[in-house]
Amino acid sequence: MAFSLNLFWGFGDPFVWRLLLQSSATFLLFCTISSGIYLINDLVDIESDRAHPVKRLRPIASGRVNTSTAIICASILLGLSVAMGFMMMMELGLVMLTYVVLMVLYSFYLKRVVIIDVGVIAAGFVIRVVAGASVISVPVSPWLYICTIFGALFIGFAKRRNELKVLEGDAVADHRDTLRDYSIPLLDQLIAVVVPSTLIAYSVYAATADVPRQMIMTVPFIVYGLFRYLFLVHSKDLGGKPEEILLRDKPLLGNILLWAITSGGVLFLFR
Repeated sequence: MAFSLNLFWGFGDPFVWRLLLQSSATFLLFCTISSGIYLINDLVDIESDRAHPVKRLRPIASGRVNTSTAIICASILLGLSVAMGFMMMMELGLVMLTYVVLMVLYSFYLKRVVIIDVGVIAAGFVIRVVAGASVISVPVSPWLYICTIFGALFIGFAKRRNELKVLEGDAVADHRDTLRDYSIPLLDQLIAVVVPSTLIAYSVYAATADVPRQMIMTVPFIVYGLFRYLFLVHSKDLGGKPEEILLRDKPLLGNILLWAITSGGVLFLFR
């Protein structure tokens, strides 16, 4: 408890505030980079997006934003973000540059390679974890990386499954090349592998990593979150827009908030 009080009073330390500022700046920079990558991705997929019942309404695919404007905006967003990353810290700049290169390769080529397409998306989430750890100079448990990989694979395969359910006939291949190679039974098997893997990885992380052992109390929230997401994917045919599921499904959103409160309480009281 004494350590918790020291942690609380530590927020008056300029060093702590500097770490919080650096973390917040890194978060904003990755948001900016993601926006630039989305513009590039939409430029590459302009024709296939027009074959999708929802994505055809995107600004570039619908013609509301012309390609020249999108190219200029993407270049500015990516260039400035990476430059600011190097200004903050050399290691952070290299991590951000790696992320940009990987995502550009994904937009132009890797998204057309079955399974690798989802694997690259998962790698992008891991790079975000690496960036967050590097900017505050703390070691990260390998189990957290593994958990992040499997969790991202789950969301990615669920997204592909939704695309196969929503699209019909020639529109499947017109929208995404890899959808020719995927099938719903295959994706269901892949999801059946990554979901328990995510749960096991998180449980091991909570039980063995450099965190209080009481963190094991958060495992039930992970179990419910995974099962709830599976329910929405299979029973409600959702999964195409993970961000909407996380923000609009009240049971899932409530579960995330409870996980955050419990995790924060454990770290504050027992660290």
